[in-house]
Amino acid sequence: MVKGLADAARVRFDDERAVANAGVLLPAVLASRLGIEALVDRTLDLGDRAGAANPGRKVMTLVSAMTLGADCIEDCDVLRSGQTRAVLGHAVAAPSTLGTFLRAFTFGHVRQLDRVLAESLSRAWLAGAGPGGDRLVVDVDSFVGEVYGADKGGAGYGYTHKRGYHPIVATRSGTGEVLHIRARKGSANTSRGALRFVEELIPRVGRAGATGSKLLRADSGFWNKKIMSRLQAAGWLYSIGVRQQKHIKAAITEIPEQAWQPLPGYPEGGEAQIAQTMLGRQRLIVRRTRLIGAQAELWPDWRHFAFLTNRTEAIELVEAEHRQHAVVELAIRDLKDQAVAHFPSGKFTANASTAPSWAAGGCTPRLRRPSYPAIRS
Repeated sequence: MVKGLADAARVRFDDERAVANAGVLLPAVLASRLGIEALVDRTLDLGDRAGAANPGRKVMTLVSAMTLGADCIEDCDVLRSGQTRAVLGHAVAAPSTLGTFLRAFTFGHVRQLDRVLAESLSRAWLAGAGPGGDRLVVDVDSFVGEVYGADKGGAGYGYTHKRGYHPIVATRSGTGEVLHIRARKGSANTSRGALRFVEELIPRVGRAGATGSKLLRADSGFWNKKIMSRLQAAGWLYSIGVRQQKHIKAAITEIPEQAWQPLPGYPEGGEAQIAQTMLGRQRLIVRRTRLIGAQAELWPDWRHFAFLTNRTEAIELVEAEHRQHAVVELAIRDLKDQAVAHFPSGKFTANASTAPSWAAGGCTPRLRRPSYPAIRS
């Protein structure tokens, strides 16, 4: 790996009142050690399009700017404040240059950036950040990134009735690493492209060096027989939520009352129980909850939350770990807070390149939250 200026950086203050954006040093050093800039230069080929020169420098400018909280192209000018550029380890492109660069993207170029993300993940895991032979838990989810303005290509209204895009993302539980991400139009159904997404995710983590057991968790938006079959064939475990369709409700109704067991630790004012049954050859685990006390007069019925799994462990463990799928919302929160806060361009493919660029920086989202203003001399 080629070492950048950031590898030799030493942080010091020449004034006790100075507040530096020291948080940028960690991702800058990491990106330098992983060789992201050179990797982008080798992988991303814009041909003779405007803004095609020095793609690695431009991607790293975008990554560094988003690390400092930039959520529009003009915000990238923060990198030219004070001595910020001196610690980044890469040259800084002007915002106008970045705008031209992003508008040159086609979907094929977005896929090239996706390859950069995959290779960056492999390098980071090879350096010691990966699970190796330990267990890997992956959470897959989608979210709506709201946009404003009438000229956002691909923006539309989905299930939230808010105008935006509808990306799909896979994160690693415990670290928040973005393992795979794909932009979709705002009107896309939750399951659109999910099978292809999972088929790309499975070999990606394998090539990155994950050799232990693997578990994929998802909500009912990703309930798909083909996805579960693909995971089963690849040797993955899964727990995927199901919608309350007629045959699911019928299977839940047939569970004997004595089969339900209390779930301890539920908040005061309510109670929860879990049980299991079979749906064909698959294990169906169900959690039901209801209010107790005075509020139960308004909502006395049980609410059911079910998922299918190929796991064989005790029901208490499997159900508790499935609920932990909610940690994916932390990574989504960080993406919305920074990389996809507003989507900087009116062109869909330019916006589609934003999240892979940010994720390829190699840090987990929670290490990249902006905390300070720009470095001053």
